[in-house]
Parts: sequence; C-alpha cells; structure tokens
Amino acid sequence: MAEHGPVLCVHPSSCLVDEKTEVEVKHLPADYRVTLHALIHSEDGDDWESLGRYTSDSSGTVKVSRDKSLGGTFEGVEGMGLLWSMRPVPESKPGRRFRKINVQTPFKVTFSVYEGHLARVFKYHTPLTSATAERWYLAPEVQRVEVTEGGIKGTLFIPPGPGPFPAVLDLCGGQGGRVEHRSALLASHGYVSLALEYIGILTAEGKLHHVDNTYFETAFKFLQKHPKVRPDRVAVMGMSFGVPVSLGLTTYSQILEPRCVVCVSGSHIMPHKGSLADVYAALQQNVDKIRYDEKMRIIWRDLLLPVPDDPSKKVKMGEIKCPILLIVGEDDQNWPASESAADMKEMMEKAGNSRLLTVLSYPGAGHLIEPPYSPHVRFSDFKLLEAKTKVVVLWGGETVPHSRAQEESWQKTLAFLEEHLYDNSRKATHCC
Repeated sequence: MAEHGPVLCVHPSSCLVDEKTEVEVKHLPADYRVTLHALIHSEDGDDWESLGRYTSDSSGTVKVSRDKSLGGTFEGVEGMGLLWSMRPVPESKPGRRFRKINVQTPFKVTFSVYEGHLARVFKYHTPLTSATAERWYLAPEVQRVEVTEGGIKGTLFIPPGPGPFPAVLDLCGGQGGRVEHRSALLASHGYVSLALEYIGILTAEGKLHHVDNTYFETAFKFLQKHPKVRPDRVAVMGMSFGVPVSLGLTTYSQILEPRCVVCVSGSHIMPHKGSLADVYAALQQNVDKIRYDEKMRIIWRDLLLPVPDDPSKKVKMGEIKCPILLIVGEDDQNWPASESAADMKEMMEKAGNSRLLTVLSYPGAGHLIEPPYSPHVRFSDFKLLEAKTKVVVLWGGETVPHSRAQEESWQKTLAFLEEHLYDNSRKATHCC
C-alpha cells in the first residue's frame, strides 16, 4: 500500500442527478484487488447499495469510467454503474421503492473502497477510504413555490433569471400525492414546471375524489398566465395515468393546447372527451384480468387489453396537432404501453398526422422510467387509495436495459423539449 494510503476522488462532488460522476481511486499498489461500494440512506429510512470489484492498473489506479467491474451489482465498463445498479441492502423489507420526496435537499452518496473482492456484509469491514457526493434534482437558485390558486394543488418550479421561460405541466402517475422530482429537474434545465397533484385527492368525508378535466385546464391556464412563462410555449408531460389525460385533453380541449406532449409508460385508452374517472372505471370493469407472477406480485397490464377497436373508447389520435413523444418500456407489466403505442401509430398513419409522432421503445425496460441513473425498481409496495390496503406491484424491466432506457429517453426528452419550446438559437444547458 502507498505510504499515505489510497485516495478516492469523486468529481463533481455536487451536481444534478442526470450528470455523470467520475469515481477514481489513486495510490493503490499495482494489480491490487479492491471493492468499490456506494451507499444511500433514503428519506424512507432504507439503505440502498451497490458494489463493483476492480483490480488496479500498473500505476495503482482504478477509474470506474475506464476499467471493468469484475463482478458485483454490475459488470464491465460502466461509468455510472455504482448509481444505477443500487438495490436495497439484503436485510431490507421487500417492496422498497427509491424516492426523493424533499427536492430541496440532495441525496448523499457515500463511496467507499474496501480491500479485496468482497461479496456483501460491508458493515463488518473497515474501508480503506471513503468520500461523499451530493446529487440534486434542484439546481441553485431555482425557486420552489406551492400553488393552491384556482382550486389546483401543486408545486411550481421557476428557473433563475428574468424569463419568460417555456413551461411544462407535469402529470406523474397513479401513486397519488405530489411528486416533485421530475419538475424540479426540468426547472434545473430552464423550464418553469408545475408538478400537479391530481390523484389521491380526498373529499371532506375522506372519499377519493376524481378531478375533472377542468382541473387540468385550470392548471394549464395558470401556467400560461404566469409572468415568468411564455404562454405560447407550454408543454404537457404525462406518466402512467397522466398519459391518457394529456392526450385526451390535447385532442379536444379549447383551453389546454400544448406546444408538444411527452408521454411516458401510458396509453390512449380513454373514452373520447372522457376523464380520469372513466379510466378508473375501465380498469375496474376488467378486474378479472388481473394476473400475478410466481411471487404473487400483481400485474395490471391486461386490464386495458385488448386495445379496443371501437374508436369511441380511445383518444382520437388523428386529431392531434402538436408533436408527441412516446416513451415505452417493452417489459412494462403495469400498463399496455407497447400495444397502445402501436395502435396510436396506426391511428395517426391512417389520419395522415404520423409525422408528429416519435416513439422511443425500449426492450427490457419496465414501467418506472425515471431520470437517468435512478435505481431500477422491478416491483414495490403500492397503496390502493380507495381500499387503503397495500399490494406488491410488478413494474417490470431488467436492470441493465432499463437503466440504458432511462438515460437515453431523458436525453431525448430534453432534446425534444428544446426543439419545440425554445428558439433555435438556445444551446441546451441547465442552471448549475
């Protein structure tokens, strides 16, 4: 071992979650076996970890972006493998899901170097050296503002600077509550973004309230009227349940007329001029189609299958007038995203507006397509809002292809928004 011991360098030590981090160990003996370990303590109280086994080069250096991991939670040359391959530590309760709730703080990653090629049980070993890095969804000086205006509930994120900026109405999926991490990251890339709460809203009596379409139109108008927003440059981004809502309103609303739409892991199966309540009703009519895997994890993707032939039961994709980006995980076990994408493409080809459609379809990717380097979650606990019970839902996906899909689809999402919301002169950038 070198006289002063090994040195672990993590660069940058603080950055946005979609930025790459270089991890390098110096001053090791030549051809020395080490295990690199990464650990995050989540806001849910869970520990997530990853590991890669390396052998130093002739100069006593291990560089994660250059060198092969010889085993662990990932293998081969994977510069960001220590992040995307994270999983709950072995003693965790099953069904954990990695989440960032408070976007005003970073998540902190502790990187450590251990002697030898270890398997597990890191708490019984002392690291040779460690370093901590911060990863943020929120860039410096991005404003976070809670919104209750006009009866809507949400959080508005505003980039620094005089503006006005393009904007995104962000509709996350069926877990309910307010999901802010994607909106925070969009604002860090120069978009005013409204994370709208629209699922899981309860009445005074504690009953689940399905918001109607005017709720989404009110949120869209709120964005358009904001002094920091360019009213003609507002997009909608939907995930899961947010997809049929986004597409449906885009086809017929006289108010919600987005410049472009991004759809992640969803479907167009919703009655013409229908609402969120109609999507729930369609799902409940087909509860006999619920399947379970060998570990009794629930599979919901068949609830909307087969894709209806009756055009009145689907969004009229032929009436779409703005660019659409569809992001599909071909192993989505929660929504029939692949079948829906194929049908949408066919509908638009027949109508002559398929030039507006871009489909990114990823073999081996599941339902939960998150920003880059987020840990892949194949299944997790899920709270049924009305029944107030928990089930374990199978989301699908295999770790390596799913992680590749997250990275590429996010880069292409930013490029798509850049193309349709910003003037051609702007270079892609963010606020850090």
